Amino acid sequence: MSTRRCVLVGGGVAAASAATALRRRGYDGEVVLVGDEPIAPYERPPLSKDFLLGGTQLPDLHPQAPGWYETEQVELRLGTRVTAVDAGARSVTLSTGDRLGYDDLVLATGVRARRLPGFDGDGVHYLRTAADATRLREELAAADRIAVLGAGFVGCEVAAAAASLGKQVTVFEPAPVPLARALGEAIGTVLMDIHREHRVEIRAGEHVTSFERGSGGFVLTTGRGERIEADVIVVGVGSLPNVELAEAAGLAVDGGIVVDAYGRTSAPHVYAAGDAVIQHHPRYGEPIRVEHHDTAVRQGAHVAATVAGEPEPFEEAHWFWSDQYEHSLQSTGRMGALDTVVLRGSLAERSFSAFSLVDGRIQGVISLNRPRDVLEVRRVLFTPHEVTAEQLTDESVPLKRLFPRAKPVRAR
Repeated sequence: MSTRRCVLVGGGVAAASAATALRRRGYDGEVVLVGDEPIAPYERPPLSKDFLLGGTQLPDLHPQAPGWYETEQVELRLGTRVTAVDAGARSVTLSTGDRLGYDDLVLATGVRARRLPGFDGDGVHYLRTAADATRLREELAAADRIAVLGAGFVGCEVAAAAASLGKQVTVFEPAPVPLARALGEAIGTVLMDIHREHRVEIRAGEHVTSFERGSGGFVLTTGRGERIEADVIVVGVGSLPNVELAEAAGLAVDGGIVVDAYGRTSAPHVYAAGDAVIQHHPRYGEPIRVEHHDTAVRQGAHVAATVAGEPEPFEEAHWFWSDQYEHSLQSTGRMGALDTVVLRGSLAERSFSAFSLVDGRIQGVISLNRPRDVLEVRRVLFTPHEVTAEQLTDESVPLKRLFPRAKPVRAR
C-alpha cells in the first residue's frame, strides 16, 4: 500500500459507500473509517419499519459482508468520535485524544433527531440509531398504548409498525394531514385514511404541550387541554444536520456542509457526503440538501471517485421510499406546487402517480404502489422529453411509450 491515507468520518452508508468505491477504484492507500457508534456502518431505513416488527435483525442491516473491512484493509475505529478537524495541518483529533493525519478527509456526519424541549427520559423515544430502535422494539413488546408525536415519515412508519403489532396507536400532528409538506394534502389524506383503517388514531391539527409520568405510564396534555394516556412516547419531529465539526474547522456551512458537484468542501482535500451536505446540483443549478438513503450511498461513491482522481459530478435524480403496512410510497425528482399535480391512477384505489409537469417536462413524481412509474420517470427525468397532462392521465398507453430512449445529456 502507498503511504496515502483517506479518513472517513461517520458510521453510516455514505462513509461505507465511500470506502467500498475507493477500493473498487484501486485506491491503494490507507482507509480509516471513524464512527461514534460501536458497530460497523449499517442501513437505517429498516429501523422504523421491519426492524421494529422483529423481521430484520441488526446483522441484516450491514451493507458489507462479515469480514469485508478486514479483507479490504479498511481500518474501523468504532465507538470513537472526531472532536476536531485541522484542515491546515490535515489532521483530526479523536475522542481518545489521538491525532490522525490524513491526505484526504471525507465528512459523512449525517443528521440527528430534532429534540422536543421537555420530552426526554425513560419511555420517551427518538429514533435515529440502532440502539434507539433496539430500545424502542423492547418497550413496544410490553406496551399497549403508543403515542407518536409528529406524522412525518419516521412517525408514520413507527405508527404502522406499532399498529401491526396490535398496539393502540395515537398520532399527533399539527398539520391538517400527515406529510402535508412533502406530499400535499390530497396524498396526505390518502395516507391518513390508510392509517385510520388500521385502527391508528390520527389527531391532525393537534399537538402535545406536556406530559406527566404516572404509575401506569404517561398522561399527555394536548393544546386543547385534553389528557391522553400512553405507555410509550415516540417523538418524530424532524432532524438536524451534524455540521458543528465542519463549522468549527472553518468550512463553509449554510444549512448543511457546503460542497460542489464533486463533493469538495471549501477546504482543500476535505470532502463531504450524505445527509449533512448541501450540494450544488448541475441539473438544477443550485445547492440542494436531501436526507435520502439512496442519495447518501451515491454521494459517498461520487466523493470516492474524486478522491481517487476520477472526479464525476453528482447529477442524479433524488429518490426515496417509505413502506407503511402493505403500501409502498416512492418519489423521485423535485415536486413543484403539490396542489397542481397531474394524477395517473386512482387516489381512492390507492394506486396512483402524481406528476409535477412544467412546460411539457416532468419535474418529479410521487407514486403509491406504482414503483414502475417511478423507475420510468427516474430514467428520463434529465432527458429531453415532452408530454402532456392528457397523455399522462391516459392509462391505456403505457408510461414508457411516452418517453424517448436516448441517454440523458450531461449537464455542462
